[in-house]
Amino acid sequence: MILVFAVIAIMLAFICYTIGVWSEKIAGRLKLWHLSFFYIGFLFDTTGTSLMGIISGKFSVNIHGITGLMAIILMAFHVIWASIVLHRKNEKLITNFHKFSLIVWLIWLIPFITGMILNMK
Repeated sequence: MILVFAVIAIMLAFICYTIGVWSEKIAGRLKLWHLSFFYIGFLFDTTGTSLMGIISGKFSVNIHGITGLMAIILMAFHVIWASIVLHRKNEKLITNFHKFSLIVWLIWLIPFITGMILNMK
């Protein structure tokens, strides 16, 4: 049952984070509601990853484990930096933030995809 909740959480993370990142890119500027989707995606990803960790009982030193750890750290930095950018109201940072968002999203896709591939049975 934990696996079901973990998979649902990871899929919701993918949906929320993707909506936040791509809608920000399309809008051409960072908005508060994009930030909300970043936080929700981060929350679901952290939840799903924690549940997967409980199931496996260990950290695996492979492409999935290393990029997964890197992705969670980047996502945390991403939501914090997005919060700071919006708080500062710096127009240049607000309109260019999508470049950073896309990089973080692409890096996040690596453990998302490798997790599916490595765990298919």
